Amino acid sequence: MFKSANEFVAKAKKEIEEISPLEAESLIEHGDFLVLDVREPAEYQLGWIANAINIPRGMLEFIVSSRPELQNVEKRIIVYCKVGGRAALAAQTLKAMGFSKVYSIAGGFDSWIASGRTAKK
Repeated sequence: MFKSANEFVAKAKKEIEEISPLEAESLIEHGDFLVLDVREPAEYQLGWIANAINIPRGMLEFIVSSRPELQNVEKRIIVYCKVGGRAALAAQTLKAMGFSKVYSIAGGFDSWIASGRTAKK
């Protein structure tokens, strides 16, 4: 039976923790978090959350596996993409890789901007 991307995202969202842009901003400001932008590099260049590392969703497993500084499974991670789908899948993958403290920004970068948060360019 065929499963659509939306079905995969819906399943992922049941298995991860989504947080609002406001919650994400507070966590970033008051904690030691790795912020991952899983959009494509061209999207990232249009604007990003301060201190975010750009790792495209399609390369996530490979880059995390090849960079020892990204392999601390105790590290708290906030993931985002444009509207939340790729971030949900990325958060699900990170959990499967052994990370336990992973959060996805609900609504993604678009929600971050729409809620009045700032971005870098």
